[in-house]
Amino acid sequence: MKKYIIAIAAIISALGAQAQSRKHIANFSLFQQYYNPALTGYEGSMVKTFYRNQWSGFEDAPKTVFASGELDLADLSAWKNDGQLKTREEGSYDRQAGARHAFGLAVLHDEFGPFTESQIQLGYGSRVRLSETVSLRWGSALAYSTQLLDGNRLTVDEKNDPQYLGTLGNSSRFSKLDLNLGLMLTADKFYFGYAVQDIMKGGLVTSGDDFMKDTYTRKHIVQAGYRTVVSEQVGLVVNGICQYDNKLGETVEGQVKAVYQNMFWVGGGYRKDLAYTVNAGLRLNQLKVGYVYEMPTGDAGSINQNTNEIMLTYNLVAIKFPKFGRSVTIW
Repeated sequence: MKKYIIAIAAIISALGAQAQSRKHIANFSLFQQYYNPALTGYEGSMVKTFYRNQWSGFEDAPKTVFASGELDLADLSAWKNDGQLKTREEGSYDRQAGARHAFGLAVLHDEFGPFTESQIQLGYGSRVRLSETVSLRWGSALAYSTQLLDGNRLTVDEKNDPQYLGTLGNSSRFSKLDLNLGLMLTADKFYFGYAVQDIMKGGLVTSGDDFMKDTYTRKHIVQAGYRTVVSEQVGLVVNGICQYDNKLGETVEGQVKAVYQNMFWVGGGYRKDLAYTVNAGLRLNQLKVGYVYEMPTGDAGSINQNTNEIMLTYNLVAIKFPKFGRSVTIW
C-alpha cells in the first residue's frame, strides 16, 4: 500500500500539472549558493554536503544527496610556499572583503519512487563593495539536469489508462541546460537578495524524451537573513526564503537559531502549510555538523512520516572566529 501511494504521488508530481518538483532543504541557510549563485564564495572557500531522507519509513520515499565546492580567489593569497593555508587572525576576518571573484560546483542527486533526477551547477560570483560594511554581489550559474523515469517501477490503478500507455514498462529520459542569475546585498549582520532559476524555462538546450519537456518553468527566489548579539555569549539568527513559479505557486519558509559562543546552535523553523523543523549543530574549528528533524503538517499532514537531514560543511581556510558577543558568524 505504501509503495502504491508513493508511486501515484510520483506520477501526479512528475506527469501532471505540478510536474516540476520543488527541492526543499531544511538547512537552506547553509546552502545559499544552491538557490542564488551571487552567494558563491560568500563564506570563503568551502566544501559542503547534506543527505536528506524524506518521509522516513515509506518505501521509495524521496532521498536527496548534495555536494558542492566553492573557491574564493581571495583565499589563494593565503597559500604558503609549503602548501599550508594561512590562518586569518581573530577579528581580522572580513566577510565583505572576500569573494571579489569566486567559482563553485554543485551536484544534487534526488530519487523519488521511479523517478531519478541529477543536477549539476557551475557557478560564478562577484562583489562590489558599496561601503565599509555593505557589498553588492551578483552571480550566474549554468545548470544542467537530467530526469529519468523507470516505467517498470510504476504502479497505477488502471494499466490501460491512455495517460500512461507510453510510460508503463518503458524507460524515459529528459535533459536540459539552463541559466540561473542572482543579486544579493550583504553586510556582516544581514543579507537580502533575489534570484531567477531556469531563465529560459528549460529551453536553452534540451534532449531526450518529451515526457518532461513542458514541465520546466522560470523560478523566482527571495532570500533574507539577519543576525544580532543577545549577550556576550549568545547570538540570534533569523533566515527566510520564498520560492515561486507559475506551476507550483509559492513556498515560504522561516528559521530561527540561537547561537552559543559561535560554536553551537539550536533552533526551529516552519515551511508554510508543509512542515515544522527542529535543528541543531556544532562547529569544530573549520568543520560544521548539523541535523534537522522535519515534521509534516498542513497540506502534507496526510503523509504521517518525518524527515531527517544531516549536513557537513568545511572551510578550506582556517579562520579564527571570535567566540563571544562581538559578532555572530553562523547563519
